[in-house]
Amino acid sequence: MLFRRRQPENFSARVRTILWPRRSFRRSFRYLRKRVLRLNATPHAIAAGVAAGVASSFTPFIGFHFLLAFALAYVTAGNMAAAALGTAAGNPLTFPIIWGATYETGQFLLHSRSHHVTEPEGLGTALGHMDFIAIWDPVVKPMLVGSLPLGLVAGLGCYGLVFFTARSFQRRRARKIIAGRTPRRRPRPGDDETGRSAGMV
Repeated sequence: MLFRRRQPENFSARVRTILWPRRSFRRSFRYLRKRVLRLNATPHAIAAGVAAGVASSFTPFIGFHFLLAFALAYVTAGNMAAAALGTAAGNPLTFPIIWGATYETGQFLLHSRSHHVTEPEGLGTALGHMDFIAIWDPVVKPMLVGSLPLGLVAGLGCYGLVFFTARSFQRRRARKIIAGRTPRRRPRPGDDETGRSAGMV
């Protein structure tokens, strides 16, 4: 297969790549930024797609972020590729922050915080057996409620940032294309430094 590695990566190497890029976070961010800006879509479609991906990353439904991002992008007329790239906002480095923020926000909105907050009984066992019903009220419900306002704020913020950046990028690219297509007249022996003929006033 074209571009396939000569030596396939093992499981530990793949995990390391997910947690820590081979090059640097800065170069990875620049690469992702170029991938987004070079999409063949309108600034609104690009921005709406990225916003959908970012907003879906705040929900606790891991494994369904792509589907949620595509659904939100469809509703908001966003680009699907941009939505997929936007889900990169949720990654192993940001998930602990996102989960903590959504849980605390959900607890506050549900008014379920008491002065003596303890771990729900059987939470570890429920997580180990993937018992969704057992962890709904103590964990998933607060995270879901908290993800709505936080995801909305993050999505709107990303929409504005990506929209103006994409519009500026596309305008600069259009000017370069027009400048490259404009033929330049070759200077003649009688032309002055400005390119005008010596007989012209």
